[in-house]
Amino acid sequence: MKKILLYVVSFFTASFISLSTFADDHSIEACLITKTDINPFFVKMKEGALAKSEELGIKLSTFAGKIDGDHETQVKAVETCIASGAKGILIAASDTKAITTPLQQARDAGILVIALDTPLEPITAADSTFATDNFKAGLLIGQWAAASFGDTSKAIIAMLNLNISQPSVDVLRDQGFLTGFGIDTKDITKWGDEDDPRIVGNETTNGNEEGGRNAMEKLLQKNPNINVVYTLNEPAAAGAYEALKAAGKDNDGILIVSVDGGCPGVEDVRDGVIGATSQQYPLLMASKGIEAIKEWAENGNKPANTPGLDFFDTGVNLITDNPASGVPSIDTKEGLDRCWG
Repeated sequence: MKKILLYVVSFFTASFISLSTFADDHSIEACLITKTDINPFFVKMKEGALAKSEELGIKLSTFAGKIDGDHETQVKAVETCIASGAKGILIAASDTKAITTPLQQARDAGILVIALDTPLEPITAADSTFATDNFKAGLLIGQWAAASFGDTSKAIIAMLNLNISQPSVDVLRDQGFLTGFGIDTKDITKWGDEDDPRIVGNETTNGNEEGGRNAMEKLLQKNPNINVVYTLNEPAAAGAYEALKAAGKDNDGILIVSVDGGCPGVEDVRDGVIGATSQQYPLLMASKGIEAIKEWAENGNKPANTPGLDFFDTGVNLITDNPASGVPSIDTKEGLDRCWG
């Protein structure tokens, strides 16, 4: 009989929550390690992994950092998964470079490592990656913003990123947006080196609403005439909007764009808070990851990439109720049918 066990584990100053679904004493063990358990994106990812694990009889342990960027907690979680004899690890890494060392130890122990949402650096540090094409997600909102804005030479742009470690998902979305908007990205492997005078600056948000509000406030101090706001994700976008509203700029026609496609974010698009967002599908990432671990454990087969790509693409759609010519999109009605969180 299956049962749910909830327990809290502390490692020195780092702690994480682990929620395990048990099948039987001989079941395959797997781990899911996410950046946080607060962001609706990772909540849905965990739901997908738990549901598929129960369906397939997988014993799943899940771990999450306190905040986005909590690298040390993720390292401890990997060590726990190795010690427990897990057959596979699904991870959305906070620090995509530093986490590769403990993950290599896991692979050396015969554990299948799959990166979810956020590619590792290098991407080959994982056996496979199940993710949105994050560059495309950024590209779509950049193309939409450029087409919607009109004379892009008059754009005054705020860039709201994730954190200073610049994980791959942060870089890919940022550089995709700038490319779509028609801005020279210089070194496409990092953000913040651009010299285009239309960019007011880059501020980090930790991917949450408070961070988005603080970042927007700082950029408004640099230039109160900002008229385009790029945000890494929808919680940051919600915070940015609150800062604009507090400054009396919520009715100034400022374009806010984002990535995620959670139900609250799609509702914000419908309500005019966000102009457009790129929707990704975390439940599919997680469920496919669990299926891959089962296949690895039973038959020794690793998952294949999407043809022409170095990862398995779980899809992305631009959502807006104000479509732009030449930029494919779906409306918020369809987006709400597909959303999560």
